[in-house]
Amino acid sequence: MIGKSQRSPGIRGFTLIELLVVISIIATLLTIAMPRYFQSLERSKETVLREDLAVMRDAIDKYKADLGVYPETLLVLAEKGYIRKVPQDPFTKSAETWVLEQSDDPESAGIRDVRSGAEGAGISGTPFEEF
Repeated sequence: MIGKSQRSPGIRGFTLIELLVVISIIATLLTIAMPRYFQSLERSKETVLREDLAVMRDAIDKYKADLGVYPETLLVLAEKGYIRKVPQDPFTKSAETWVLEQSDDPESAGIRDVRSGAEGAGISGTPFEEF
């Protein structure tokens, strides 16, 4: 009985065609899913940026209400316990790129507002520095 096949009975494998069909289905699903995945990453970074800005702005306002002056730096907010630490900008991945807007009032100098230093715009088209 050596002429037909030397496979053991009961062992079956996949044919090359079956494997190619499965790989092409997986590739098609990935081409649909990947853009949505990357868009959700961008959206989550925007959400983190907006939340970080809101927390820092709230801390600046509380500092001003408590002490009557604006903080000199963002580190002062962390040292005084208004925030735990200065957050990183999710787009620049640095805590050093925040754009600090100084107060116009000479009697109350310091940081009045904070903005992102990231270049570009969000998904909605709004530049990051306008968040």
